[in-house]
Amino acid sequence: MTTSLQYPRTREQWREALAALPSVPAGGKVPAFYFGHGQPMLIWPDTIPPPNDDIFSSAGPRGPLAQFLRDFGPALLEKYNPKAVVVFSAHWETSGERQVTDYGDNNPLLMDYFGFPPELYKVQFKSHGDAALSQRIVNLFKEHGIPARTVKHESRGNDGRGFSGPGLDHGVFVPFKLMFGDTFDIPVVQVSIDECLNLEKNWEIGKALNQLRSEGILILSGGLTIHTFRDFSAFDESTAKPIYKAWHKAVVEAAGTVNPEARRKAMMELVSHPGFRPANPREEHFIPIYVAA
Repeated sequence: MTTSLQYPRTREQWREALAALPSVPAGGKVPAFYFGHGQPMLIWPDTIPPPNDDIFSSAGPRGPLAQFLRDFGPALLEKYNPKAVVVFSAHWETSGERQVTDYGDNNPLLMDYFGFPPELYKVQFKSHGDAALSQRIVNLFKEHGIPARTVKHESRGNDGRGFSGPGLDHGVFVPFKLMFGDTFDIPVVQVSIDECLNLEKNWEIGKALNQLRSEGILILSGGLTIHTFRDFSAFDESTAKPIYKAWHKAVVEAAGTVNPEARRKAMMELVSHPGFRPANPREEHFIPIYVAA
């Protein structure tokens, strides 16, 4: 990583960046990633008219995030050939203990959104879990003093908006459908973030699972650096106010700091940036970056 603020804006540029991701030497660690997971408009079907929405052009299936995710998934599989994927989402928070999915041969889907056409409640993404990996995650948490347990088909913790139930939430199945297709043969296990939304506690969650990266496990942590329903102009670079662009620059600069301790310090200081709260009225979508970091 570098401190350069240049980042890929076009498909050609991000494909070059994905191709340049570091390989993993024998016994090395698979990188962990924080990624923009978007929302159901990313997989809006062609069979129904598009919504009358200002952000559809950028947040819909032909927008840059959807295009990126279609390239991101195959690049990760080709580069790292992971044995399994452990995923965190901004849409699953639990208090006190980490919950880890153990859904067996068929991961159900939790349609944790409202107001969309019926077609978006019939979405399919077929994947399976791995009971041994789920238990291994629980054990690692406990070794680090973090209470944890597996969940099977009981309701999960809320996502901050009141949705609950068993299944991978849309912060997982929407991007994964674009990244990996309708059927994914590699085990997928989801883990909850801490609903206290404390930076240090969510950092420790990621730290507890660090060992998995040496075992060929890919850790993905999904959210958005800007997640506000108060100002939709913030989602498009051409319309975003200066405060959002300054915030974005600060995030890129902090995450790109080379020295690990300096990077950690810079990232912890991000919540003091004047753009943090306008960009994140509730910080659940930003907090997963600390798990990945």
